Amino acid sequence: MKKCLLYIQCSVIVLMSCTQSRSIVDSGSIETTPHSTQPKNVILIIGDGMGLTQMTAGIYSNGNQSQYERCQYIGIHKPYSSDHLITDSAAGATAFACGQKTYNGAIAVDSDSLPLPTLLEEAEDRGLATGLIATSSIVHATPASFIAHNRHRKNYEEIAEDFLKTEIDFFVGGGKKYFDGRDKDERNLIEELRSRGYRISTYFDEELEEITLDPSERFGYLTSNKEPLPHSQGRDYLPMAVQMGLSHLSAHDGDGFFLMIEGSQIDWGGHANNASYVIDEWKELNEVVGQVLDWAEKDGETLVVITADHETGGLAIQYESKMDSIVAAFTSDYHTGAMIPVYSHGPRAEIFSGIYENTAIYDKIRKAYGWSEPSPRDTRLRQKK
Repeated sequence: MKKCLLYIQCSVIVLMSCTQSRSIVDSGSIETTPHSTQPKNVILIIGDGMGLTQMTAGIYSNGNQSQYERCQYIGIHKPYSSDHLITDSAAGATAFACGQKTYNGAIAVDSDSLPLPTLLEEAEDRGLATGLIATSSIVHATPASFIAHNRHRKNYEEIAEDFLKTEIDFFVGGGKKYFDGRDKDERNLIEELRSRGYRISTYFDEELEEITLDPSERFGYLTSNKEPLPHSQGRDYLPMAVQMGLSHLSAHDGDGFFLMIEGSQIDWGGHANNASYVIDEWKELNEVVGQVLDWAEKDGETLVVITADHETGGLAIQYESKMDSIVAAFTSDYHTGAMIPVYSHGPRAEIFSGIYENTAIYDKIRKAYGWSEPSPRDTRLRQKK
C-alpha cells in the first residue's frame, strides 16, 4: 500500500513539473516561465463547437501538426449554462464576455434578462481599442455577446442596433441585411454608423483586401447579406481581416486593445455531421492562430487565449481512421456537455491553466489586464438594477 501511495505521489509531482515547466513542440522547446508583467493587448480566439476531438481530427488531418502546440499553457473549462447542462453559443459567449452563467439564448444579460457589462465594453471604458471578427454574421450569438444586450439571440435586428451604442473600432463579419434591409423598421444602420464617423464598407462595395485604413478611423466591413459561405465554398476573408484588425487596433493611441476572433463554422460542420466541413474550418482557424501567435510573439505585450464555447456533434474518431484520413462518427446534431480546452500564450498566460468554470475566462482576462475595480459601465448597470 505504501509503495502504491509513493508511486501515485511521484507521478503527480512528475506531471505537475512537466505541466509547469515547458511545452515541447516540433520546432523545439518553449519556456513557460510565468510573466510578472501585464499584457497591453488581449486576443481571444473562439473556435465555435471546437472540442478536443475536433482538435484531434484537425491535427491528424494536418500532418500531425498544429499552431496550438506553440501555446505555453493549457487549461479546461466547464461550459454548462445556468438552465441546462448543454450550453448554447449565446450563454457560452456571455460567460466569456460577462463572467456570469445565464440561460441558453441570452446575449450579455443575466438570468433575469438584465444587461451585464462585457469585456469589450469594459475595455472601451478604459480607453482601449476594441474589435470583433467572425466567420458568421457579426450579429450572431458569439460576437453579439461581446457588444449587445438582448433577451434572445435571434433578435438580429435589435442586436445590430446595439452597434450604435458602443465605440467599437474594428469589426468584420456577415449580416448586412440586419443593418440596412431590416424588416422591423426602415432604419439604415450603415448610414447611421457613417454619420457617427465610421467607415463602413460591404462585400458589394469593395473587396476587403483593396481597403487601406486610416489609423484614426473606426471601421466596419460586412462580408455577406446574411451568413457567410463555408470556407470550402469560397469564403477566404478571415486571415485578411485578422491582419487588418491587428494592424488597425495596434495603431490606436497606445493604450492597448481587446480583440475577439471567432471561427464560427466549425460548429456548423458539427451540426451538419460533416467531418470534412469541421476539419476544413479548423484548418482555416489553425492558420489564423499561427498568424496571431507570430504577431503576438513579435509584439511581446500581447496575451492570446484560444478556446471554444462548447463541443458540437459528439464527434468520435473511428477505428478505421489513419493519419491524414479520418473516419468520423457523430452522436448528436447538437452540442454536447464535454469540457473544453483553453490554450494561452504570452504575458500572464499561466493563470489560464487548471480546471475552472467558463465564467473564469472573463475573470482571468480582467486579472491579466490588471482590472481590479468595476468599470464605470458596470457601476451604471448595477445602479439600474
